[in-house]
Amino acid sequence: MRRSIEELTSMFRNGSTDPVRSAKDCLERASSASARSAFIALTEARALREAGASLERYKMGRPIGRLDGIPVSWKDVFDVEGTPTTAGSALLRSAKPAAADAPVVARLAQAGAVSIGKTNLSEFAFSGIGLNPHFGTPANPLVQGGIPGGSSSGAAVSVAIGACAVAFGTDTSGSIRVPAACNGLVGFKPTASRYPLRGVFPLAPSLDTVGIIAKSMADIIVVDDVLTERQTKSPGETRESATFVVPESVVTGDLEPAVAANFEEEIKRLERAGFRIVRRRLKSFEGTHGLFQELGTLVAVEAAEVHRDILSKPELLSQIDQRVARRLQAGSAISAQARQKMFSQRDTLIDQLSTELGDDLVIFPTMPHSVPLLAPLEQDTDLFARINARTLSNTMIGSFLDMPGVALPSRTDTTAVPQSILVSAPRGSDEKVLAAAQAVERAA
Repeated sequence: MRRSIEELTSMFRNGSTDPVRSAKDCLERASSASARSAFIALTEARALREAGASLERYKMGRPIGRLDGIPVSWKDVFDVEGTPTTAGSALLRSAKPAAADAPVVARLAQAGAVSIGKTNLSEFAFSGIGLNPHFGTPANPLVQGGIPGGSSSGAAVSVAIGACAVAFGTDTSGSIRVPAACNGLVGFKPTASRYPLRGVFPLAPSLDTVGIIAKSMADIIVVDDVLTERQTKSPGETRESATFVVPESVVTGDLEPAVAANFEEEIKRLERAGFRIVRRRLKSFEGTHGLFQELGTLVAVEAAEVHRDILSKPELLSQIDQRVARRLQAGSAISAQARQKMFSQRDTLIDQLSTELGDDLVIFPTMPHSVPLLAPLEQDTDLFARINARTLSNTMIGSFLDMPGVALPSRTDTTAVPQSILVSAPRGSDEKVLAAAQAVERAA
């Protein structure tokens, strides 16, 4: 059973369970059949040690705070002391164990959180599908045969099956928001600078962000408050003052019919609840899409730079997922002039978005299609490339423009599979986005 932070904390306080029993239950779920390939490694000794310390604090009536005893998982790009950081790659399976926790991991430990283990991902975090031929592909618990979403595939599944309350991943093109969408969860991608990236294996340093997947907005906000020592505005303030822009053309112009129908029902629900919705074109979105079409993507360029050693050595290149190898090779073929144009245009487009939106937010479907089936993508490399690009097409725009964004499960019931909506705003508007997303989640 998935339990929220508030539910677990209440149970710890009233004695109906305790951090040690909770940790043991999570470890059991993480090693069960339902967790197939969700975890690359469990940190059982650490989890039981941290849970035992938390239990003693509760016995004394002195828990550290709202995360004391709460089970969390870490995408295997985060350094966790004593474990190798594999980044989902067979090349790093036997890497030297990390000497220290990444700062984000250390901060959660200081807050009393219990680390259950390291979760699976697309190799080098370089796909939105979540497929991994080395460690297996996590099973989507909501859509039989469906992709788990990537790259933070195991992170989302670990929350979905109740192996932790909160999962930490990274988002460079959609790697938090897409798996959250595929698994009926909430996923928060902040402004890139909000949380420290030291001790996190990179994909594209200009775009990489640490992100959070959880059951609800309340859980996301608790974790964000701990990491930033800030408090989010109440959702009531947001509903009365915010305007949500539905972008026309890009991100809504080529939706699968089922996604379009579900999104329109969501918009009607929000309008009935008193939210102000307007529809208009955003030149910054269209300009970003046009830049991708003309030059390729910044993530591809920077990923090729990060992995240039592998690209230069055929004996290494042959050992990685060939779908990933193909994308790295494509990125390495993008010229230096194109790369420079991407960077210069990016700053212009970020400024343009801020001018266009002002105090408004944007809302649109997290993915333009429903959860795809995995098997055809495993069998057909060209199909994989097309569906991967389409899966990430909406979230990539927000990443390029450094927009904080929250993927929320749809509240309407027009399809039998998970649907998701994305609430975003210009760079630095994280508190506004969190408050707005909580208001949307709570809307009748």
